[in-house]
Amino acid sequence: MPRSKKGVHSLKKRRTVLSATKGFRFGRSTKERLAREALLHAWKYAYEHRRMKKRDMRGLWNIRINAGARNHDTSYSKLIGTLKKKNVLLNRKILSLLSEKESRVFEKVIAFVKE
Repeated sequence: MPRSKKGVHSLKKRRTVLSATKGFRFGRSTKERLAREALLHAWKYAYEHRRMKKRDMRGLWNIRINAGARNHDTSYSKLIGTLKKKNVLLNRKILSLLSEKESRVFEKVIAFVKE
C-alpha cells in the first residue's frame, strides 16, 4: 500500500484556523494550538451571546413599554394583562416601537385598554 502524506491537509487546517483568529492578541493569532483553543472559546461565547441578545432585547422592550404606559397613568403589567384578556395580538417588540416612535397610536392602544 502506498504511503499517504498529509502535509496538504494539515497545512490547510492550520491556515484556516490562523485566518479565523486574525486580530486576536498575542500567541492566540500566531500559534496553532493557542489559536484553536481561543477559537473554541470564541465560538462557545458567540453561541451563548446570540441567545442572550434576544433575552436582553426583550427586557429593553419591557422597559420601553413600561415608560410609555406610565406616561398615560397605567403600568406595564396592567397594560399587558388587559391586552391578553382582550385578545389583542400586539407583541412586545411592536408595542415598544409604538411607545417610542408612534406615540399617538400607542395612546389609542392604551385608550382601548382602558375601556
